[in-house]
Amino acid sequence: MVLEDNVIFSAGGHAFSALGRKEEALLVWEQGYERAVSQSADLKQLMELEELMTIAKQNGSISCQNGDMESSPSSFPASESAVSTKLSDASINHGKSNGRITSPSSSTQQVESHKNGSSHNVKGESSFGSLSNTKLENHPMETNGIHKNKKSVGKSALYDSAESSSELIDFSEMCSEPLNLSEIHNELMDEANRSKKFCVARISKNKSINVDFRLSRGIAQVNEGKYAHAISIFDKILQEEPDYPEALIGRGTAYAFQRELHAAIADFTKAIESNPLAGEAWKRRGQARAALGESAKAIADLTKALDFEPNSPDILHERGIVNFKFKDYKAAVEDLSACVVVDDQNKSALTYLGLALSSLGEYKRAEEAHTKAIQIDHDFLEAWAHLTQFYQDMANSEKALQCIHEILKIDERFAKAYHLHGLLLHGMGEHRNAIKELSTGLSIDSSNIECLYLRASCYHAIGEFKEAVKDYDAALDLELDSMEKFVLQCLAFYQKEIALYTASKFNTEFSWFDLDGDIDPLFKEYWCKRLHPKNVCEKVYRQPPLRDSMRKGKLKKQEFTLTKQKAALLQAADSIGKKIQYHCPGFLPNKRQYRMAGLAALEIAQKVVRVWRSLQTEWKQSNKGSLKHGKKVRRKEKLIPASQNRGGAGCSTSSFFESSTTSNAAEDRPFGRPSLPWHGVYSLAVKWRQISEPCDPVVWINKLSEEFNSGFGSQTPLVLGQAKVVRYFPKFDRAFSVAKALMKENKYARDKKDNLIYLNEDGKLQEIMNAESCSDLYKAVGQDFWLATWCHSMAVEGKQLEGTRISLIQTDPIGYDFAVKTPCTPSRWDDFEMEMTSAWEALCDAYCGENYGSTDFDVLENVREAILRMTYYWYNFMPLSRGTAVIGLVVLLGLLLAANMEFTGSIPEGVQVDWDAILERDPNSFISSVKSWMYPFLKISTSWKGYPDVASTLETTGLVVAALSTYSD
Repeated sequence: MVLEDNVIFSAGGHAFSALGRKEEALLVWEQGYERAVSQSADLKQLMELEELMTIAKQNGSISCQNGDMESSPSSFPASESAVSTKLSDASINHGKSNGRITSPSSSTQQVESHKNGSSHNVKGESSFGSLSNTKLENHPMETNGIHKNKKSVGKSALYDSAESSSELIDFSEMCSEPLNLSEIHNELMDEANRSKKFCVARISKNKSINVDFRLSRGIAQVNEGKYAHAISIFDKILQEEPDYPEALIGRGTAYAFQRELHAAIADFTKAIESNPLAGEAWKRRGQARAALGESAKAIADLTKALDFEPNSPDILHERGIVNFKFKDYKAAVEDLSACVVVDDQNKSALTYLGLALSSLGEYKRAEEAHTKAIQIDHDFLEAWAHLTQFYQDMANSEKALQCIHEILKIDERFAKAYHLHGLLLHGMGEHRNAIKELSTGLSIDSSNIECLYLRASCYHAIGEFKEAVKDYDAALDLELDSMEKFVLQCLAFYQKEIALYTASKFNTEFSWFDLDGDIDPLFKEYWCKRLHPKNVCEKVYRQPPLRDSMRKGKLKKQEFTLTKQKAALLQAADSIGKKIQYHCPGFLPNKRQYRMAGLAALEIAQKVVRVWRSLQTEWKQSNKGSLKHGKKVRRKEKLIPASQNRGGAGCSTSSFFESSTTSNAAEDRPFGRPSLPWHGVYSLAVKWRQISEPCDPVVWINKLSEEFNSGFGSQTPLVLGQAKVVRYFPKFDRAFSVAKALMKENKYARDKKDNLIYLNEDGKLQEIMNAESCSDLYKAVGQDFWLATWCHSMAVEGKQLEGTRISLIQTDPIGYDFAVKTPCTPSRWDDFEMEMTSAWEALCDAYCGENYGSTDFDVLENVREAILRMTYYWYNFMPLSRGTAVIGLVVLLGLLLAANMEFTGSIPEGVQVDWDAILERDPNSFISSVKSWMYPFLKISTSWKGYPDVASTLETTGLVVAALSTYSD
């Protein structure tokens, strides 16, 4: 007991010395010396206290070297020499600033005693839930407005902080997903394992040294992760002094580590009530509120904390990251930019600045920020990971791979690198190589649902269904804590069902693979919308287990022997398929999709030629007067085989085109009508797209459930809140101009309930025409609105068809969603059904008469224009849940081949053909724009006719999958 008391006096003197209170330090040591003498203390303790008193009297100060308070071996450890606590990231993982924890500004920290109103400076170190993942410390606390600014003589040596990992964001989809509050909540705990310390140094002048020592011990327990014990210590202190701010902050911190955020906030609030100038409490409460998703309150608290330390790089850093997390990217850029002006070595602030700038579409500045963070610390893994994602978003696969290799040089067990590599390879169509990388990542972190889900999708795509189902099941069995991860679990459920369906068709003809006809409409609707599968489980037929397909021989592995003919077919397909590539940010080159597009285009060409040959024969017979008995030659619609996936009640088993063409296979058709309807042509491409990337829900909208009647359709965002969608924002200026022109012409828009909003009052139209941004346009209209583009009908003279809808919706006071939507209602579907039928028949008429088989480029002008006109209406129709753009290009290439023309060039940089169509009212204008870059690279070619027939060469679903999966063998 004597030894413990002497330790307390020794430590107390050191604490006062660290605070610059040398007279009080000397007094404590003298008291300790007298007590030691009277109690016959250990000689070593007596000598130490005597030496300390002598030095204090002679020099008038106690030095603290290298930020550590010097003490004898009997002193308590440096980790307890100040009230220090390591705290967690309250909102997101992020890197520390300058590689260490420092005070929030260059000024020393002011800490005062609770009752006597005196205040003393301590250069404290902190990191409670540091939203900037950096410098969190005690803000000035003041009582009765009295401060005594004494120079700091020491700082805590309690930090040796490790780097923290940051959340990676996919910007082409990020803003469409909900905020991951569970992840924020989890990350509150993560910093506890990163050796970050927080110093809330306070020695109560009027309290016993023992009380302050207990406070030190309590926070030391937090440092060691013993949160319950720490809370019990703080409870005892608060029983004696309920309004003790430092104890409240310490207990609040322990509560935060235990995920008791509401209790933590209550303690921080009480600390603020006890001392409104306790800046540290404002900061911590802001961080805890951020972890709960209370963005406005979190920002308000951090802003209040900034009042105590203006221009503090730490608080700017933290507030900047909170702003980023809650998608206020402009405010994030402002805060983080201000932070790095003061602290230009803050690598965490720089990499988050890069993320925020990228969201705002300032890609050059974003790249510079990420690069500078790496220049500061070449081993900063988070910056490398964010830079990898940045290059992938920009579709710069070469630089993305370089970054991944650099990451693995630094740490070959950085699991996120393998996920990033797998994601990149998947995006490039190299599924087998992606599986290898993802498997390595899972060997490091077996519960990583992102890796499990993506590997399952890759196994699924290449036909390894046993492994795919195993991974889907593993993903479904995980216990998750975030909405984004739960969405992956929902998708794993749906895709497992699709995998089982595909397995059941593996050894049957590819023509029997019919997702749209065989899969229940409700299932497809929920899949497209990523909804909870509970209703699906209860209401629709479930696919038979994999063992059934294996037992019945449906999953027998098929050998894909690459004969000379097959090799020539695949080589031709690759060459043709490359023409679908958009040379725009966000569109990675994808070998698997090239092959899919080429094979689909060739199959379309081969089947369309047969139809045209039949029509040309009929045309010849008609011209020769071969009609008998005064009647036109009539023919029967080709019979479409009935679905074999009978499944059970509620399962859709009718053929997709049954309702669109005929329910009676023997029904006669008028002369000249093609035996293959327009949707039969496009369905060939749709089927190839479905099998090539099974994790994308590509389905015909009219084959969903009741959503078809309510106008469900595709939606493509250009702006989400403040974020600019990397793929589509380049079309913003044009879409924005079209929207303003429509409002000027119509003098109205429509609200959410489709009511008219009249714009010809109070100068609104002039405001609209002057608008230069979403906020300007929204302010002029005054509410959420949408308006429809129109396209001229060629089937019915003078008729206007509703094209796409341009909508502007306010998401928060400073953010707007600007998007194009295409709701496919039954009436709209009927209009475009008629238009597409007319366009298809016009194309057949243009080629199957006198121009049939021509190899004269000029003679085929009408044919080319008919193909482009049909493409124009397809894009304005947008009849698929997704994939409409690539399907349109595939059919375009296939029809050109059928007419003996091959496109040998590439789509120009920046051009997206579907956007050129939907933003043009007149099909002739669209044709003219495409002519300018396509026609110079069109050449007459019949060489494709020498290739094997795609349908018979790749007869089964298994052979199709094998042909698409040979790149990575």
